[in-house]
Amino acid sequence: MIAFNLDPKSGAPFYRQIIDQIRYGIVTGSLAVGEQLPTVRALAVELKVNLNTVSKAYKELEIQKVLETHQGTGTFIGPVSVRIAPAEREAKLKSICAEFYTIAASYGFKKEEMIAELKRIEGGAR
Repeated sequence: MIAFNLDPKSGAPFYRQIIDQIRYGIVTGSLAVGEQLPTVRALAVELKVNLNTVSKAYKELEIQKVLETHQGTGTFIGPVSVRIAPAEREAKLKSICAEFYTIAASYGFKKEEMIAELKRIEGGAR
């Protein structure tokens, strides 16, 4: 299971962030075919968003055959292969890095400190 995180500063609607996180979870293997997702109500409560927001995300993923909903049992990851286009993947990385750099720089961190911390987090610091 993945931990959903919504960023109100990103400019992307919450339902789109939910969709992206589920798709990236499948691509990275954090979500497996047949894995059950939280109910619409449970995820809405967890994320503190309207039920319609989660419902809209789930419905769009159902249309794309990424999710399957079984009445009375829940919503599951479907047996479809999800691919993220290289351009979309690159754009996402640029967006994440730009946001990270802006925040870290606003606190006065230098580029070298940021790189060193990323390496430490990854376990590659020597």
